[in-house]
Amino acid sequence: MTLAPAYSPSDLAAISADFEAADPRAIVEWAVTTFGDGLSVGASFGGASGMAILHMVAALKPNVHVFVLDTDYLFEETHETMRRSIPALGLTNPNVYKSALTHEEQAAKYGSALWMRDPDLCCEIRKIQPNRVALEGKTAWVSGLRRDQSEGRADTPIVSWNEKFGVVKLNPLANWTEKQTWEYILANNIPYNPLLDQGYTSIGCYNCTVPGVQGRAGRWQGFEKDECGLHT
Repeated sequence: MTLAPAYSPSDLAAISADFEAADPRAIVEWAVTTFGDGLSVGASFGGASGMAILHMVAALKPNVHVFVLDTDYLFEETHETMRRSIPALGLTNPNVYKSALTHEEQAAKYGSALWMRDPDLCCEIRKIQPNRVALEGKTAWVSGLRRDQSEGRADTPIVSWNEKFGVVKLNPLANWTEKQTWEYILANNIPYNPLLDQGYTSIGCYNCTVPGVQGRAGRWQGFEKDECGLHT
């Protein structure tokens, strides 16, 4: 096990700046070497970026802690992508985390179809709270955020301190484009969610995701919202 060294915010900012011109695989290698068993990879099995990250990490550390947030509203195609990808990538430590409330318990406590009335609360219950559990005892969290995914992600740092979850946050693909990401996916024959070939560009819960809309604008239609809160 590799224990994470203590980094100040200025240390992380300097590291992030140094990585601006780095290949994402070099960033992933640094993360694996630096944080060891303290490293955790969040996987949605929805977007192409997350699949590229999983491939990069698996090549170096197949037993990395991979966590999936099952909201109880994931597309069946997302579940199937997970079932295909875990053995295909050689990952040996996948973990699924769910809300403390079942769908029925949430409806009884907050009313039915909470996502249609208060999607922020629904995301808090079904994504943010389980994410806290997933990262307990971890020191670093790798995600597949890219700056070109939305205006809100345009300033995404490659490495930073995440106050909300108390870990170092790494976004190795931050400065990659969608084109670069797909080139990597196809060149390495990496499994991906088939909904991405059916007009979906951002895949989350089936009750809050629509096809045919570019980027994250296809999420939470009718609300001033394009993030679940995990990355804000």
